[in-house]
Amino acid sequence: MKVLTADQMREVDRRTIEAGVPSLVLMENAGLRVVEFLQERFAPLRNHRVAVFCGKGNNGGDGLAIARQLYMRRMVAALYVVLACDPSELRGDAAANYQMLSFLGCPVHLEVTPEMHAATIVIDALLGTGVRGAAAGRIAELIHEINTGFPGAEVVAVDIPSGLSSDQPESEGEWVRAGYTVTFTAPKIGQVLPPGCDRVGQLRVAAIGTPPRLMEDDDRLWLSVSEPEDFQTLLARRQPGGHKGTYGHVLAVAGSFGKTGAAAMCGLAALRAGAGLVTVASAVEAIPVIAGHAPELMTEPLPGNADGKDVIAIGPGLGRSEEAQALVRRVVSEYPQPVVIDADALWPMPLAGGDRLRVLTPHPGEMARLTGKFTMEIQAGRVEAAREYALQHHAVVVLKGQRTVIAFPSGKVWINPTGTPAMGKGGSGDILTGMLAGFLAQFPRDPETAIRAAVYLHGLAGELAAARLGDKCVLATDLLEFLPEAIRVCAGLSHGI
Repeated sequence: MKVLTADQMREVDRRTIEAGVPSLVLMENAGLRVVEFLQERFAPLRNHRVAVFCGKGNNGGDGLAIARQLYMRRMVAALYVVLACDPSELRGDAAANYQMLSFLGCPVHLEVTPEMHAATIVIDALLGTGVRGAAAGRIAELIHEINTGFPGAEVVAVDIPSGLSSDQPESEGEWVRAGYTVTFTAPKIGQVLPPGCDRVGQLRVAAIGTPPRLMEDDDRLWLSVSEPEDFQTLLARRQPGGHKGTYGHVLAVAGSFGKTGAAAMCGLAALRAGAGLVTVASAVEAIPVIAGHAPELMTEPLPGNADGKDVIAIGPGLGRSEEAQALVRRVVSEYPQPVVIDADALWPMPLAGGDRLRVLTPHPGEMARLTGKFTMEIQAGRVEAAREYALQHHAVVVLKGQRTVIAFPSGKVWINPTGTPAMGKGGSGDILTGMLAGFLAQFPRDPETAIRAAVYLHGLAGELAAARLGDKCVLATDLLEFLPEAIRVCAGLSHGI
């Protein structure tokens, strides 16, 4: 699913209108989608008292369309409509919707009255996605009123909570504390990256008339967010004749004395993700411990034999000795296989170029070291940092953290929506490295989807584990236990949490 800026969204709407869908129809569809959400989420809706707050722009027009549907169809116990401006200030489609609502006889108020505070649902349609900077004046007063004057009410934002930026994760001033947001056509940048993604409540993306191909065929729209539907082909049941040789052989160059668990977790994750065979190459003294952790793994001493292997994962627990770093440089620069580079293997600088597939999995601190920036700079511009590095070094960058960013050498960037702070334990990254290698071994013809699927399922397994065990008690190895359920959920085979 594409992720758009406010300017890109305006352009998509313009092209939709030029193609023959009138703007008033788009607004009507937006109103209908919100009403449908209300019916679904708050059934029976007729038991609720609803307050709709409308601004003077197109977002306010959406709110007036919502109010008209609720009033005309007598869908709620009580309806209160508050307009943030004099009706004479309305223009275009918003003015048309006000006229239609007034014609029906629905009262529209310019002030909040005492009886409105009994509302059980508040609809926020004050500001849309095109607003920049902090809310001010009457709009700011009404945002504060929504946040403080309706205790216990459910708050649903239309397109975006008023006061939040659609283009930046951070916002100035006060914003509506929404429990739900129904946005239209595509999610916006400020809704899918932290901290903005934590401020929109549950996000619903609703179609209002723009065909998806209008966005999919536009190469200028390079930012997307992963969805479970993206991976259902990869996660389909295997063919009856499959065997261990069918699903790839992973070589994990990992582990050292005192860090054997990292190697074992990486190898086991590749197996659990579906690889047919996994060999772990490690320090001689570490091999007996690794084998004791996981008898399913084959082992051999460093540097390991890459012949016959389909994918290489390198770095977890490897250490930063001169010998280890020399091995990393050799594997990255000379071996023809796709390679997943993590942890200690990210230490050598610079990483060699070339056309072979290289997947780097840094956390923000490691990304800062790779780019020569400060960690705060990386966190302030995660998408830009990952994309710039991927383009410059012809590598795939999986920048870990809340809403992991996956940047490809083509310039495409994907935001991963799964994950939980419960995964903030040592070893979670080793699991991800193994999963990436395991998926690449199985699906060499579609590495982009394989990489995104591994990241998505890694986060989803964490969410499932946290739902069962609590957000403090999840261990990295629990991700392996919940990965099968994550795959079933993502493939549409069970209901999950």
